Amino acid sequence: MMDSEIMVEAVRGALTESAHRGHLAVIDTERRCVASVGSPLHYTFARSAAKLLQAIPLLESCGAAQYAFDDRQIALICASHNGEDEHASCVLQTLRALGLDESALRCGVHEPYHRPTADRLKRDGAPLTPLRNNCSGKHAGMLALALWLQAPAQTYTSADHPVQRLMLQTVSEMCGLPEAQITLAVDGCGVPVFAMPLAALAYAFARLGSPDSLPAQRAEACRRIVAAIAAQPYYVAGTGRFDTRLAEVTRGRVIGKMGAEGVYALTIPERGWGLALKIEDGSARALYPAVMEALIQLDALLDHEIASLSEFHRPAVINRHEREVGRLIPVFKLSPGIK
Repeated sequence: MMDSEIMVEAVRGALTESAHRGHLAVIDTERRCVASVGSPLHYTFARSAAKLLQAIPLLESCGAAQYAFDDRQIALICASHNGEDEHASCVLQTLRALGLDESALRCGVHEPYHRPTADRLKRDGAPLTPLRNNCSGKHAGMLALALWLQAPAQTYTSADHPVQRLMLQTVSEMCGLPEAQITLAVDGCGVPVFAMPLAALAYAFARLGSPDSLPAQRAEACRRIVAAIAAQPYYVAGTGRFDTRLAEVTRGRVIGKMGAEGVYALTIPERGWGLALKIEDGSARALYPAVMEALIQLDALLDHEIASLSEFHRPAVINRHEREVGRLIPVFKLSPGIK
């Protein structure tokens, strides 16, 4: 196992004030390591980066077709959304298609990630509901799968529930790992979360974006997920969010998903590559600069795309007087293959 490397530095004036270490793996559909930083075998929880993989069983089972879910709803099932009005409304629409309402959600309640929405709800005295939870789309998808499987809807979050067993099986197969090599714990929204080597997560995302070697139904499910996010990127994250902007700017050539504690995974379908990254200290501020730098070094972004996403590459550090006093600077170099 190799040590982590410094990936992003926080520079204030002429001084490097902080440094964020991490690991990264780029894997192709043949399971070859294209590039790496630190250890491609670094073992970590995928957190919400796994949501695209967790959506596969619903699409594969034809449950999404049964309920006539559109691209917005499929993207939302994969989302860590902002909790904006459009997100909450789409989740409610999805639940109503199942004959349910927000009381069926077991994801818990928190303020919307979108600050203007959170401030407006607070100002208006509007109660927070599970519809605003960033994971409510994923939970609506789990409820849809539970109903499709004719399994109890009330206990869909339990690790031994048929929905969660099927999701573990799917993640295992997509990552090319036996289930015994995937560690389970409980995510922030109460459902099982999966840990695996970064290389395995990257391999799963390579296959997600380039699924020709997968069985026909699974391949079609993967294509539908990627196409839905490309068509409706707002619903996978929201206003000002990197996941949405990446899909918008590249017109779906690159589809990515963040996860809590400094995790990111993405697919570059035209190359058959998947990328998985972990910022070791879990810092969110270092995540997108590292992803952007990796994509630039991989020559995966066009010049105008880099310009459009520049706010995420080397973001400014702003003080209380709205003055730029520093920047977050990616400093790593990708190594070809495993060093």
